[in-house]
Amino acid sequence: MSQADDHEGTHEGTRRDFLYYSTAGAGAVTAGAAIWPLVNQMNPSADVKALSSIRVDTSGIEPGTQLTVKWLGKPVFIRRRTEKEIEEANAVDLTVLIDNDARNANLKDGGDGSDVNRFLVPPEGELDGEWLVMMGVCTHLGCVPLGDGAGDYHGWFCPCHGSHYDTSGRIRKGPAPTNLPIPPAEFVDASTIQLG
Repeated sequence: MSQADDHEGTHEGTRRDFLYYSTAGAGAVTAGAAIWPLVNQMNPSADVKALSSIRVDTSGIEPGTQLTVKWLGKPVFIRRRTEKEIEEANAVDLTVLIDNDARNANLKDGGDGSDVNRFLVPPEGELDGEWLVMMGVCTHLGCVPLGDGAGDYHGWFCPCHGSHYDTSGRIRKGPAPTNLPIPPAEFVDASTIQLG
């Protein structure tokens, strides 16, 4: 084999490698372009993103009443509890709870089911326990419990299968396995709660 033939063989190998890598690269870009719309459709739509955080005016909520708002397609109970409701929630022996977990998204390290781990602290920072913000979805099968002192524990009652929640939203009786969860929430001013 002459030196010219050897040089030509090396050149052919380089050209072949270039064509191989070019074709593979073009194929990868084409596959990515075809798959991206399928992956992108799984992202939340614009209307869902817009509702991922809402502000609720609480100035009209009197003690002993609650407001139900829709957040991320689910009901959220915002209750301004009376002193009697707060006393009942604090009087519960934690050993009798079916679920002794706070289920509070606002607590970094979690906590037990005591009432102090479930209510929302107002901007003044007073731990009075007046404000309770919970997802309004029964943890058994997803029904919406009745409020305003319903059930055996004066909190919420799900008539579908008989789950009873106390004045802190903790499951006390019935088939529901866990307490009503506390969503990410905070007071942004004295009369506005932000969810999300």
